Amino acid sequence: MSEPKQLRSQRWLGRNDFRSFNHRSRVMQMGYDAKDWEGKPLIAIVNNWSDYNPCHMHFKQRVDDVKRGVLQAGGFPLEIPTVSLGENLIKPSALLYRNLLAMEVEEMVRAYPADGVVLMGGCDKTTPAMLLGATSANLPAIFLPAGPMLRGNWAGKTLGSGSDAFKYWDDKRAGLIDDAEWQAILSGIARSHGTCMTMGTASTMTAIAEALGMALPGASSIPAVDASHQRMATQVGRRIVEMVGEDLRPAAIQTRDAYLNAIAVAMAMGCSTNAIIHVIAMAKRANQSIGLDDFERISREVPVIANVRPSGTSQYLMEDFYYAGGLPALMQRIAPHLRLDQLTVTGKSVGDNIAGARVYNDDVIRPLDKPVYAEGSLAVLHGNLATDGCVIKPSAMSAKFLVHEGPAVVFDDYPSLKAMLDDEQADISADHVIVLRNAGPKGGPGMPEWGMIPIPQKLLKQGVRDMLRISDARMSGTSYGACVLHVAPEAYIGGNLALVKSGDRIAIDVPNRSLELKVDDAELARRRAAWQAPPPRFGRGYGWMFTEHILQANEGCDMDFLQTQFGASAGEPDIF
Repeated sequence: MSEPKQLRSQRWLGRNDFRSFNHRSRVMQMGYDAKDWEGKPLIAIVNNWSDYNPCHMHFKQRVDDVKRGVLQAGGFPLEIPTVSLGENLIKPSALLYRNLLAMEVEEMVRAYPADGVVLMGGCDKTTPAMLLGATSANLPAIFLPAGPMLRGNWAGKTLGSGSDAFKYWDDKRAGLIDDAEWQAILSGIARSHGTCMTMGTASTMTAIAEALGMALPGASSIPAVDASHQRMATQVGRRIVEMVGEDLRPAAIQTRDAYLNAIAVAMAMGCSTNAIIHVIAMAKRANQSIGLDDFERISREVPVIANVRPSGTSQYLMEDFYYAGGLPALMQRIAPHLRLDQLTVTGKSVGDNIAGARVYNDDVIRPLDKPVYAEGSLAVLHGNLATDGCVIKPSAMSAKFLVHEGPAVVFDDYPSLKAMLDDEQADISADHVIVLRNAGPKGGPGMPEWGMIPIPQKLLKQGVRDMLRISDARMSGTSYGACVLHVAPEAYIGGNLALVKSGDRIAIDVPNRSLELKVDDAELARRRAAWQAPPPRFGRGYGWMFTEHILQANEGCDMDFLQTQFGASAGEPDIF
């Protein structure tokens, strides 16, 4: 452990001057005395609990488990609550506020007397937001994943959050289930604290945090209500105190090779499309060069071996994945694709952390030669419709749309799209390509999860369950279908998606990674000359700042002024 004079917190509490007198008196005002903090690392526990966030409801108790570990290891824990991004309830989009949470984490851990930081998150955007902020602050930090909820149940069937909600909502719209059955599904699909138990964005990003080296081995897949989760929280508390003594900071862990490990794990997991946005943003904060090309290359090399919904036709959920061996077992299976020498928060290498990990169910975590899908979860496409790239999830779509061409049906906003979806007389077939635009980072605003466009009701009643859909929006990681997402540049700023007209033919070729609008360059130039930018989404406040400074999807949707190339932080002026 560091000597008291070496601890950052001693700048507040350890000097023999009036400022330290004032700081110590205020800590004593909270009921502590000098023996609580003298000579001890002060650990900030950044807690993303909120009554509005069902994924984190157990954090009110779990923070006490962390504190217990900190105290056992000789540290002094203090909790910092943050804004909480409950994915389902927050509008217009949790991504709109990801960077706000990242800014709050960075500024609060820098502003307060903290020697090390525990990051408590898990619901979709909270994991990348916490890591973005902690990476920029660069104090010793460790991530505590919220953990997935228990599997759902209805009428003897296993339900997975998101994936089965979409499935049965289509059945209800098609008249295959009644209101009573729908209400039973509603009460059975989410029956404990924790994040989505499908391989959605939450489980994707907590797995990425672990693969990156920022969470304890095996921590990311422990069910939220399992007693093992409490024990893990206490272990996190003990470990952060040790990390302060070792001066082990994010900058030492988050190398380019560590990010390549995280991408390889994401591909093997059947990850959410949102992983691309978050990982690129996180890597740039760590001053590492990671882009769409890295995802595309690794996707060609690493197959999907986690047999968890929504990829494939899986019956399994995150609870099953945990019992099958969890992330260390999966990483052991894909070890040939990993850089095993990378440092982690344990102070040991990736190879050391996964040594001895075993798979207990070969159908849940498949061998490399018997994958769920022969390539990685995601594919990056380019073409004149997405000159800066877009993404699709081949492992969770109908194979018939991997190569397809059809006429576009174009919508400039969600209300007009919804009117068509509910119109049983709509002029649309399964061969059409539905296009939704002005739903990107600036246009959404905040790139809402509108990209899994529902199948039109007319087609649902004909038995159609997939068709090609294209947007500059995102989709939930629990979603599935032939949905092209993150089209960049977005339509709102004049990307070619803004120039598509209904009736234009669009061709996709996933094996060859192309997305083309079958309109010649001269016609596109004429349309561009006539294009008018939509009106601003915000006139003031955070929304205005977001719109002015947000980067495009292929750049991670971070704010330009938060990235390292914008300039260095002013650091910590000696104002004590």
